[in-house]
Amino acid sequence: MDFCAIDFETATHEKSSACEMGICVVQNSTIVETKTWLIKPPSFPYFNKFNVAVHGIQPEDVKDAPTFDEIWYEAEELMYGTLMIAHNASFDAGVLRGCLEHYGMFTPKLNYLCSIQLAKKSWNYLPKYGLKPLSEYHQISLNHHRAGDDAEACAKISLLAFEKLFLTSNDEIHEHMKAKIKKL
Repeated sequence: MDFCAIDFETATHEKSSACEMGICVVQNSTIVETKTWLIKPPSFPYFNKFNVAVHGIQPEDVKDAPTFDEIWYEAEELMYGTLMIAHNASFDAGVLRGCLEHYGMFTPKLNYLCSIQLAKKSWNYLPKYGLKPLSEYHQISLNHHRAGDDAEACAKISLLAFEKLFLTSNDEIHEHMKAKIKKL
């Protein structure tokens, strides 16, 4: 089973305002790498105070960081040809699309799946399906709202969900979750 989990933190409400991106790469059902990039968003130096209150990333933290277009090719290589999973995937897919559009970059043909949907299928008795409650339920340590940590927690939760659903290959994921898999 091969997939990557992705997470973004944003500077503003704009979809192109990624200020941090995390990718956790899973190969053969094992986490092999987690990478995090701080990103200087197009809104720099403006950051919405509500966004900062969520993730704690300040404009000075990204003043010397690369822009999204400067790191995307490295990130895309990690994701090439795999299923992308995100917790609340419509948000993260929207940010990825927004960043690619802002910089006039080609949108890759990627399938993505929301780990919330996966969790609801696997543990339909839980009261909450946010990343923090799921991490607590599964005793996964989490530095919440930091992109690399969130991506890694998403990957761990997804692996546990696949195990619970007896899914052992990407083909089985596609067959079992086909109604929930979207195209970027």
